[in-house]
Amino acid sequence: MDEDHSNGTNASGNSSLLKTAKSSNNIPMNTTQIEGYIPIVAKGHKESVYALAMNEGGTLLVSGGTEKVVRVWDARSGSKTLKLKGHTDNIRALLLDSTGRFCLSGSSDSMIRLWDLGQQRCIHTYAVHTDSVWALASTSTFSHVYSGGRDFSVYVTDLQTRESALLCTEENPVLQLALHDDNIWVASTDSSVHRWNAEGRNPQKIFEGDNSLLTGNLSFSRAKVSSEESTLDPVYKQPTLTIPGIPAIVKLEVLNNRRHVLTKDTSGLVKLWEITKGAVVEDYGKVSMEKKIKELFEKEDLPVWFTVDIRLGCLSIHLDSPQCFVVEMSFADLNIADKPKDDKVNMAQETLKGLFANWLRKRKQRRGSAASTNGELLPGKDIGIRSNTTPIMDGSSENNETDAVIYPPFQFSNIFPPSLVTEGNHGGQWKKKITNLDGTEDEKDFPGWFLDCILNNLLPSAENTNTNENTNTNTNAK
Repeated sequence: MDEDHSNGTNASGNSSLLKTAKSSNNIPMNTTQIEGYIPIVAKGHKESVYALAMNEGGTLLVSGGTEKVVRVWDARSGSKTLKLKGHTDNIRALLLDSTGRFCLSGSSDSMIRLWDLGQQRCIHTYAVHTDSVWALASTSTFSHVYSGGRDFSVYVTDLQTRESALLCTEENPVLQLALHDDNIWVASTDSSVHRWNAEGRNPQKIFEGDNSLLTGNLSFSRAKVSSEESTLDPVYKQPTLTIPGIPAIVKLEVLNNRRHVLTKDTSGLVKLWEITKGAVVEDYGKVSMEKKIKELFEKEDLPVWFTVDIRLGCLSIHLDSPQCFVVEMSFADLNIADKPKDDKVNMAQETLKGLFANWLRKRKQRRGSAASTNGELLPGKDIGIRSNTTPIMDGSSENNETDAVIYPPFQFSNIFPPSLVTEGNHGGQWKKKITNLDGTEDEKDFPGWFLDCILNNLLPSAENTNTNENTNTNTNAK
């Protein structure tokens, strides 16, 4: 698991300041004013910032990242007050107590350190984990800390006695912890969130059994040896509640026909997706993906007209103009019987029309009748002013917008509809669920080539089209 996928940012307390941790060497802090937000930039980091924490009064900010040091800032002015050294690897998580006197830090060196900001030094080191510490949560009194990370484990540690207990183990690396009363919520690299017993009101109960160990004086190497030799069992074996997520897609194969994508998810299910329908057309169950790829192999090898990635755990389809319009297929190849066999359809245009069929219908309902009554020309319909397009079929522009698609309109899940990510003519990117498009959107929010394609049946000319324009659709696995 790449550590860049983790999020070790922990903020405590409430204040009027907004904090942002990002891969930058500056930290913007915004103070709320009547006129708006006035940023205060805390300059000092030379590398990426991974973790932030703030005291309840909003006066003190601590930060950490790839520099392996904890920096302390005056949040009111953005000035740096001190720097704490001790960790030997990236700092992934931070916590401050309510007074701002004590700070806890978790690092990729597997250590948790307790700092006294008044004394400007580390007063305790806890060798609890055997791998990177990515998440921290403390009791309200700052007497105990719950920690999780790359070793799949969640520990609870008494900060005074240095005694630790293995609270529970997840099946994946732990990214975030949220303590509430006697429970703790655990988020991991899996899509499900689990709630575990934590005895948050009285965590000392956890240490009454034989599931604890003293870790405060162990070195890093000794901690690993101790962990490997011990048979420490988790206090709790099962979560008390689970918020289930969707199994993430972890593997894909684009088939040679450039219409189908084979995927495998974390539950082991292998599915076949049809890009021109935006849906799963076959669910093969838990089978060998490699064998299924061989079974579905076709000799035809069409040009690539879309790209796809699974970084979000779902299929993300990217259409870039003009490359996406390079593939046309005949009705015979598509096994469509009620159409002339030799006639062809552009795959990208057909996909876009199916994807935006409901938007086109709503757009016509809201604007078409009024414009026709007044004799007005709808925005985006003036073919004469567009010189970078090529007509692909005859017919008036009035009928082009309502042309029936070859495939039925896409059917979207009400729970997990796909999201559209695109860049308009004004240059700014935006994202919206496809089901939230209601036909009132400003056409400037869409690329010009997209409007030409689905409104006027015009395809971009390759030599005049900006190849940076693109439309991305994130399709959730079902």
